[in-house]
Amino acid sequence: MAPNASDDSATAADADELRAARRRKAARYVVPATVVGVAAATIGLVPALADSGDPDLPKISAQELIEKIAASDVQQLSGTVKITTDLGLPDLGGLENSLGSAAGPSGSGDGSSADPSSKLTELASGTHTLRVAADGENKQKVSLLEDAAEYSLIHNGKDVWGYDSKSNSVFHTTASESDGKQKEELPATPKDLAEEALKAADKTTSVTVQGTAQVAGRDAYRLVIKPKDEGTTVGQITVAVDARTGLPLKFTLTPASGGAAVVDAGFTQVSFAKPAASTFDFTPPKGAKVEEQDASKAPGHSEEFGKDFGKGTDKGSAGEPGELGKGGPEGLDVIGDGWDSIATFDTGGQGVPSGSEVGGDVGGFLDSLGDKVSGKFGEGTVFKTRLINALITDDGKVYVGAVTKDALVKAADAGK
Repeated sequence: MAPNASDDSATAADADELRAARRRKAARYVVPATVVGVAAATIGLVPALADSGDPDLPKISAQELIEKIAASDVQQLSGTVKITTDLGLPDLGGLENSLGSAAGPSGSGDGSSADPSSKLTELASGTHTLRVAADGENKQKVSLLEDAAEYSLIHNGKDVWGYDSKSNSVFHTTASESDGKQKEELPATPKDLAEEALKAADKTTSVTVQGTAQVAGRDAYRLVIKPKDEGTTVGQITVAVDARTGLPLKFTLTPASGGAAVVDAGFTQVSFAKPAASTFDFTPPKGAKVEEQDASKAPGHSEEFGKDFGKGTDKGSAGEPGELGKGGPEGLDVIGDGWDSIATFDTGGQGVPSGSEVGGDVGGFLDSLGDKVSGKFGEGTVFKTRLINALITDDGKVYVGAVTKDALVKAADAGK
């Protein structure tokens, strides 16, 4: 009996070590793509639309408009959103498939193609059309319209469903029985992004009201948030705030480097009427492949999913690593605060392979984004976009934020 038990224990330990080794190996190839994922998560599904007029509205101070946003309590809405994102990324081409091959049969471990986490990278570039609906804290739906296909993420009570019509695959998770809270998160709304931006609006930030706008037929005020910090890549954020409800309808982010907006997206139509109950109904189609996800182990899960529409991404304020770290990589910490804050974690890997070492689409992706750097921390590679930059050291530590390359190197040096 004892020898058999010992053998079983050794076998289990060997299996655990093998799985850990595979994860470390996969991280070397997959971690650079977190530049895309973090950017998408930071930007979220933030509706914006070019102004179509300057309505005559009563004057309002920046503080009063901020208070109006904070007091907004829109629980029911539906509409169509168009989002264009320009992070300055190269053509990803077959990058997703290549990453999946590098990581193994299960890809990055995100599950089926209906897993919401696998859809984030699609919003990191190009133009996309979305349909959104909400009816209180327990019913929300976001649909990403594609060519002859549609991806939907639905929250209805304790159930969260993801459905990809192209592959006829379904992702499903439920609330934990122990805490009764939803764990999978819906994408952020304009209100979320505006609130996150305002959290960084301290003495290093200029916040003003600059005229009015009209978004999807709604009169709105233009709130302009401009960082004074030189280390950030954020140039200016403009939020169009609905004059009647206080709900942010528009979120436009322009980079400090100038040029076109990093994000220019928006409600082309919005209604605050109660959506039909059937909007949130979902039954897996016949023949669909259904993947069940343990909510407590879901990657990127949120502790407060569904508490007000879109407030599943509970990032907390900058400088509060316990909050920002929710749903992030294990050991995530935050350096600094405000616009200069940098998230850091250790992959436990061996840094990033060179483009020539990887080869193919992934290798080309690494070479096009990466700059080799060195400092007290040793050597590493900075992966850059027009908004989010990430430094990955050769010993596997990651530093990422909406900051310049020099700021990342300085943070890595200070960490030694």
